[in-house]
Amino acid sequence: MSILIDRNKKVIVQGITGREGMTRTKLMLDYGTTVLGGVTPGRGGQEVHGLSVFDTVREAVDNLGKIDVSVIFVPAPLVKDAALEAFDAGITLAVLVPDRVPIYDVLEIHYDAREKGAEFVGPNTLGLLSPGKAVLGMMGGRAKSAQEWFKPGNVGVTSRSGGMTSSLAYYLSKSGIGLSTIIHVGGDALVGLPHPAVVKKFQEDPETDVIVIFGEIGTSQEEMVAELIANGTVTKPVVAYIGGRAAQKGTRFSHAGAIIEGNRGTYEGKVSQLREAGAHVVEEFQEIPSATLDVLRNLSAKN
Repeated sequence: MSILIDRNKKVIVQGITGREGMTRTKLMLDYGTTVLGGVTPGRGGQEVHGLSVFDTVREAVDNLGKIDVSVIFVPAPLVKDAALEAFDAGITLAVLVPDRVPIYDVLEIHYDAREKGAEFVGPNTLGLLSPGKAVLGMMGGRAKSAQEWFKPGNVGVTSRSGGMTSSLAYYLSKSGIGLSTIIHVGGDALVGLPHPAVVKKFQEDPETDVIVIFGEIGTSQEEMVAELIANGTVTKPVVAYIGGRAAQKGTRFSHAGAIIEGNRGTYEGKVSQLREAGAHVVEEFQEIPSATLDVLRNLSAKN
């Protein structure tokens, strides 16, 4: 099983006629994602990779039937309107790939998603991938690479770093660890599905046995995960790594979502709370696969 995406979810691409839209649509199609069509205002009637292009999301839904997911590749100032249009048409999951989306736009997307019973990943995300099933966004770069690098299994991965999402999933797979779903939650301070929300979805997934987190300084996402473990909401083993150990207070590390403000979002605070809650926290990135293997062996021994 997987979370958020599988072979049966029907997908459209907003911004499909742009360079990124066309390139990533090919990746998704080649990997096996059920992409049915795309939307670019003023380009209705065209085709991209054999898929019909529509002027509006509503037109796409009327012609293609129920759509589950929209992957959005439009300029950052247009992301809000694209997401709201998708939700208005009944789509319940949007993947917001662009970065530099204004934070007030993200707040409006949050509000509308909550009102419509929808969710979104990102902004500023590579997307997500369920090995052997489907990919949304741009993870893996090419379908052949994604198929070779990421193996299916029972470990869920959630990461705040785009580049490290792929690297982490690659090294876990290379160590013989299969993955259920890999998610880059997005690099901004405010995202649709942060670590706590993703971890809860993995908790509910019967085929995810272990959760691996690539965390960073800034925001309180990892502290909130620690609270979920401590209060018993999350009972599955969690392996965590926090990036930014050497960063100083008041500095920015990597991207906008990784900023230390006073005593909030520090490396020490995140590590301390996760360890106290019972998570398996490693200090070096390269220790993640071996720590995950140890957890999986312990689970097998108990069963």
